Amino acid sequence: MRIKVLAAKLLAKKVNKETKKWSSNPIETQQKVFKSLIKEASKTKFGKDHHFDQIKTFEDFAKHVPVRDYEALRKYVDLVVQGKENILWKGKPVYFAKTSGTTSGAKYIPLTKESIPFHIQAARNALLSYIYETGNADFVKGKMIFLQGSPILEEKNGIKLGRLSGIVAHYVPNYLLKNRMPSWETNCIEDWETKVNAITEETINEDMTVISGIPAWVQMYFEKLQEKSGKKVGELFKNFSLYVYGGVNFEPYRAKFENLIGRKVDSVELFPASEGFFAYQDKQNEKGMLLLLNAGMFYEFIKTDEFFSENPKRYTIGEVELGVNYALIISTNAGLWAYNIGDTVQFTSLKPHRVIVSGRIKHFISAFGEHVIGKEVEHALKEAMEGSSIRVNEFTVAPKITPESGLPYHEWFIEFENEPDNLEDFALKIDDAMRKQNSYYDDLIVGKVLRTLVITKVAQNGFQDYMKSIGKLGGQNKLPRLSNDRAIANKLKSL
Repeated sequence: MRIKVLAAKLLAKKVNKETKKWSSNPIETQQKVFKSLIKEASKTKFGKDHHFDQIKTFEDFAKHVPVRDYEALRKYVDLVVQGKENILWKGKPVYFAKTSGTTSGAKYIPLTKESIPFHIQAARNALLSYIYETGNADFVKGKMIFLQGSPILEEKNGIKLGRLSGIVAHYVPNYLLKNRMPSWETNCIEDWETKVNAITEETINEDMTVISGIPAWVQMYFEKLQEKSGKKVGELFKNFSLYVYGGVNFEPYRAKFENLIGRKVDSVELFPASEGFFAYQDKQNEKGMLLLLNAGMFYEFIKTDEFFSENPKRYTIGEVELGVNYALIISTNAGLWAYNIGDTVQFTSLKPHRVIVSGRIKHFISAFGEHVIGKEVEHALKEAMEGSSIRVNEFTVAPKITPESGLPYHEWFIEFENEPDNLEDFALKIDDAMRKQNSYYDDLIVGKVLRTLVITKVAQNGFQDYMKSIGKLGGQNKLPRLSNDRAIANKLKSL
């Protein structure tokens, strides 16, 4: 076991040196990726249709290749799904990561033999970065669990497809197989509740040191462990020292997690998606995640307040600013070109480039021109809870445009673990935090267009019931923090 720890530390040192090299040369690194992508795809259908042979600069690329979402790229993806070759990238993809789109039905995101290694490498390097910074490598001696989708894959016209996390499960390095949990059979269980029960049974007596997964679903696992054992998770797993998560902000869950665990543990944030693995937390005491500029992806950024205008400016890595909300646009070695992934980011550092995920370009509230984003509601809730025993399991926000009486308002649906003594006082605290962050929202309150937000309590497990009712319980499914309509709100009220 000591050999394993030493090997991990040596590899961490090597990876840190490589990371410093590319992260300290961001423009040069991205330019190299850009040229490679254009060259490799110049003979594809997409490359020919968009005159890749004439593209020498980013300005040429922006002129020939418009920003697209999945629907706009779909005519090309459909050809790939039909089994056609050399459409978006050379040859055929190795896999499709199948996701459920809100407007597109099933979405098929290609994964190629060039793109898959970067998904695996980024996850590995996130852990190695933590080891290099902290010197803590003892967790490699224990068991690790990754709460994820089923690794069972389907096939469509000779191309395998499944959830990204299920596909990645096929690429676990040999040296981790003995440490990895749950068993393959348990991982293949489709029903989430059945799966969590099985995982609890398998792991409750093991030496778990690393636990990874989306906070809402890990919380469900922790609750099952506590229910079955009568102990805090930290008591059960005495060597549990690292929680790895991605996809959503952990802060709203932190207090609940510390209560379930019974102590603090270090955490590492990841920014993975079917379209690419974009960033990971490389420093415990720095805000933001290191943007992976050498991972087969060329990045563009569009300011969110300009995004829906007719011809918004497209910025490259050398032009971005701190604290500005950008839509993230990618071109990749899986054949996505000037592709809007839907996430918005803000830079917290430019030396090196670190980002936080600030929300979704379609997940916002601006029913009255307030332009509220996910980062703002999460921060407001965190600020309102500070110094109190209030704990929140889950929440979402929607506008109430035509109330039965009084002014319109934002309705916060909150499932409490420990609720406040006075709900109206708590709502005022959140509202004050919102007004400090968002001047548009403040103007609407001052101008008596909106009134103070209203909290609607959601019953215990109400959000789990909601996700189950729409067929999205477990896996990598996430509850939107914000909606500009009442679809989620109305469903929650009907349960």
